[in-house]
Amino acid sequence: MHSKSTAKSKSAKPDELTHLRTLAHDLSNSLETILQATYLLNQGKLDTDSKRWAEMIDTSSQEAARINREIRKHLRALSGE
Repeated sequence: MHSKSTAKSKSAKPDELTHLRTLAHDLSNSLETILQATYLLNQGKLDTDSKRWAEMIDTSSQEAARINREIRKHLRALSGE
């Protein structure tokens, strides 16, 4: 038996969308810092292992940024923008 408190509406409430958009925006800012720092790190002379770690960070943060862009796109669609 399902209680009313556990039943969720299929559409998100405006305040929930606003909160999710704020979180996605903040995540974008953090990812941008990681991407910029990784770029600068790669401009220096790194040993082979360090270069490999820096490339791994860069690849993963670029993928996270892509996922975040998709999330933001869906949030815009949900809010009717």
